[in-house]
Amino acid sequence: MVSQRLVNLVGALGVALSDGQRRAMGEASGLADTEAAAVNVIGLEPGRSIASVRVALAITHPGTVRVVDRLVARGLVERRAGVDGRTVGLHLTAEGEGAFTAQLAAREGWLAPFAEALGPGGEALLDRLLGLTTGTDEDGEHLCRLCDDRVCPQDRCPVTLAVGKDP
Repeated sequence: MVSQRLVNLVGALGVALSDGQRRAMGEASGLADTEAAAVNVIGLEPGRSIASVRVALAITHPGTVRVVDRLVARGLVERRAGVDGRTVGLHLTAEGEGAFTAQLAAREGWLAPFAEALGPGGEALLDRLLGLTTGTDEDGEHLCRLCDDRVCPQDRCPVTLAVGKDP
């Protein structure tokens, strides 16, 4: 049987990691949580549609449009013709790229001490733990919305590989 204290510790660590990286990113870019996440997903995949950003943010379509409108008004995002001619593609402006770069660096800097504390076997341990994730592809997209998927490609991402599996 698992210790109730261990369960509490795992939960507290999850909250601390989530809150801390969102705070670090927001402080670096001056953006609210949802806006920072939107900048991250657009920065990692320029040309994303509002529908695609909505999936990553796990909010309604009108809510996503409002987030994008705020980012456009701040000069961080611009709308361009989408790849299929029917949708709008979202792209970061030069100022948006600066916010994107700053918040990724802040996130990495804040999380690095935790990663270092895990030691040499940390990556394998976290692969195993994240492999316990279940849900839909959309759940996985939401879970990884703050990640830098350039260093964790989809074909190796333990969350992507785990979602859609039965618990």
